[in-house]
Amino acid sequence: MARTVAMTVVLTPGPPTSLDLHGSLTPAALTAALASLPPCTPTLHRHTDHHHTLTLPPPPFPAGRLSDLLTGAAAAGAEHRPAREPAGTPCTRHPECARHHGRATHPACAHHPACATHAGCATHPGCATAEPERPPPTTPLQREILLDAMTHPGAGLHVEQLHWRWYGPLDARRFTAAWQTLHAGEAVLRTALARPAAPGTGPLIAVHPHAAAELERHPRGSEDWHALLLSERMREFDLHRPGTALRIALLEEPGQVFRILLTYHQAFLDGWSARLLQRTLHRAYLADGRPLGSERRPDIRDHMHWLARRNQAPARVFWTRSGAPAGAAGLPGRPDPTRPDRQPTAGPRRRGHGRTRGRLTPHEALRLRHWAADRGATESTALHTVWALQLHRANPTAPAVAFAAAVSGRGIALPGADRLPGPLRGALPLHARIDPATPLTRLLTTLAGQALEAASHEWVSPGQAARWSPPATDHPGPAPHPVPDSLIAFEATPPPGPADDPAHTELATEGVRVGPAETIAAHTAHPLTVTAHHDAAGGLVLTCVHDRTRMTDPDAAETLAQTALLLRELPRVPGTAATVADALALLDGSPVPRVAAPTARTLRILRAASRTGAGTICLVPPPDAPPGCYDALATAYAGPQALTTVPPPADAKTVLAALRPALARGEPLLLGGFSGAGSLACAVAERIASHGWHPPLVAIGGALTAPTTDGDGDGDDGPDPDPVRALARTLETAAATTVRP
Repeated sequence: MARTVAMTVVLTPGPPTSLDLHGSLTPAALTAALASLPPCTPTLHRHTDHHHTLTLPPPPFPAGRLSDLLTGAAAAGAEHRPAREPAGTPCTRHPECARHHGRATHPACAHHPACATHAGCATHPGCATAEPERPPPTTPLQREILLDAMTHPGAGLHVEQLHWRWYGPLDARRFTAAWQTLHAGEAVLRTALARPAAPGTGPLIAVHPHAAAELERHPRGSEDWHALLLSERMREFDLHRPGTALRIALLEEPGQVFRILLTYHQAFLDGWSARLLQRTLHRAYLADGRPLGSERRPDIRDHMHWLARRNQAPARVFWTRSGAPAGAAGLPGRPDPTRPDRQPTAGPRRRGHGRTRGRLTPHEALRLRHWAADRGATESTALHTVWALQLHRANPTAPAVAFAAAVSGRGIALPGADRLPGPLRGALPLHARIDPATPLTRLLTTLAGQALEAASHEWVSPGQAARWSPPATDHPGPAPHPVPDSLIAFEATPPPGPADDPAHTELATEGVRVGPAETIAAHTAHPLTVTAHHDAAGGLVLTCVHDRTRMTDPDAAETLAQTALLLRELPRVPGTAATVADALALLDGSPVPRVAAPTARTLRILRAASRTGAGTICLVPPPDAPPGCYDALATAYAGPQALTTVPPPADAKTVLAALRPALARGEPLLLGGFSGAGSLACAVAERIASHGWHPPLVAIGGALTAPTTDGDGDGDDGPDPDPVRALARTLETAAATTVRP
């Protein structure tokens, strides 16, 4: 006789996190499961002998692990004795709280304690002012940044830093008060993500009335500077809490010298914004932290409203006719067929992002500026041209070369946009068809003209530009509109303050001198990013940030060295009729770097959706699961959603990367799996929620048993059918709550 399934679970991420338990719950099974986890005081509510709800503490309590324990074989073998609901259990089914807990109605319980401070609850006095009503959705650029950060856990993507030295006495009280003044006057510093109310809903933005500055002071000798930079860059942000998108660190050095470090998430601030805040900080410090006036306008809300009113049709037409052709080269390296995954032949494989730097002297930078100006171009266009040459040299048979060029996002018809702190910096695609016989000046002119035409649409996000461009039919995977692989950024800074700004003079009277500020470029989802900026001496500093899974450190260093060489030597090429071939000859004898193909992380489709917008179910493989463990669900589950899975073995990064297209489409999402998949599925759901998306439910069925053998040799052996049917029923129960109203 087939074995029965003792328990299935539908997990609703919090706050508070709850587990709907369907099946025979015994006190022994519940006690044993909780005993192997950190101590907690869960709330158990009994609906029937076979239906209970367990409300848990907030993360980091391992709710997914508890789901695996309750649905595993140990729970299945326990003698059935209905678990009691603890005395004094708070109500979790009040109708006014149903939006939080997904429960039915219950007799009056006017002020449930677990909901008293729940974000988004307008019923109770403690919640009525927690967030503004109807928070607006994030901008397309913010949404793409959040998707990048979410789908690359542990990579520290889109975290930028600005630092400078403060020479002289620093009053800690005034410094703290000055930052609090900035938070009171800058709406963006009080902005946070708001939890969406409906499944499939993307991130929302809320501007709060108050926010505390996140400031940490490090006494002299307590912290190494480089270790502080790294730890701040890699530390996760709690983007749902106002004031946390910017962290301030103050490191004391010998001799009354202080290093000030700003670490900020690019979903809320960019480098331009950080420099604006630096100037305002100095004025607020001189004012002893007293308010400098009313709130700054325009602010992030004005920019969002301005974007919402844009007519997208002209931009859509522009990118439709201006997109790069299929097969355009995006990286300055040749594929390495002998090492497609860049695995070194010996030694450990380096992961994460690498960073290398180069520099042109002030004389070389000035000579480059004059050379570009004589040809009607700028230094940034010269850098674009040099990059296009390198792309062509590595991929001479490609029909074109393509890359993204960073824009400030402030060249828009919004008065005061250049004084607006917010996430405006974007990147727009450029491309060129290169013929070695073409005059170099023509290539310069072509790229300058493209950049000028695109400038009228610099409010468009990279993803929008890619979607509106002609589809790249040869691009593998589900996304037919790839964003260019490389990003070139010539760091833009805000215009100088008023000539009569007395801040530096007044600081000097207090014995304070402020050193030049330096930006540390963020890691991005692009495999290769090159950033250029002028240092205090007038030199041109080049920084290359690369993904080590696509390019090794030596190859990245060689790429940047060739970029610097071309920028130095092009102004020395005699005459104005030099061709592309003449410029490429400067690299004769230099090696061509190698690049690796991207690792495909896509969903495996078990069954397509029966209608558009039905949503996606992703079945997460348990540890050591066979590749086809979910194949039988394609016939056992009859819902309209697309039924998908991720090939095992899988980790959170693999699952999140595979889910990105579904999250970008804004469709309802449900995670599921056999017992053992709960920990991974719950970790994925929590990360999705932490970046602003509605947290998907997690449905965990029975334990996946060993394959049964009927002995007839007909090849129809498979997993025990009871776990398959139980998981199908659990998915049906969970899917009913994810349908959009």
